Amino acid sequence: MIIMKFYYLSIDVITMHMTWYYSGQEITELPDDCVGFVYLITCVATGKMYVGKKLAKFAKTTYKVVKLKNGTKKRKKIRSKINSDWQQYYGSSPNLTEDVNQQGTHNFKREILYYCKSRSECSYVEAREQFSRRVLESDDYYNGHIQCRIHGSHIKNKI
Repeated sequence: MIIMKFYYLSIDVITMHMTWYYSGQEITELPDDCVGFVYLITCVATGKMYVGKKLAKFAKTTYKVVKLKNGTKKRKKIRSKINSDWQQYYGSSPNLTEDVNQQGTHNFKREILYYCKSRSECSYVEAREQFSRRVLESDDYYNGHIQCRIHGSHIKNKI
């Protein structure tokens, strides 16, 4: 009986640390107009951080064979969106992933810094946040590079 109680307690602890926070509030769903978000993951034990972005949905393409009026068959693309793995996501940095695997998810805090309404906005805000925090100039961050290519027309008057 005691073992069972410990088992349920450990599941609650793991679940609690797989949570995202936004302005101190626990997040279980993203806003409807959210295409993605910029986040900060912090190792509670060391204080080391990672700034990144995550899309809320992925594009999925499937194919369907349709019969045309003249009797020939043609493959038709069907594009749809599927939910991403954002609830379980812990960044794309190999060093961060290694630390999460070694230290456990309970040693990491995940915070959403900005909700974004477009992919371009997400890329821009991520890069802006990385540059303003000077993530490449400090050992306080897991970030190893900053990569972005954003056209100004996608950003001006939209943020």
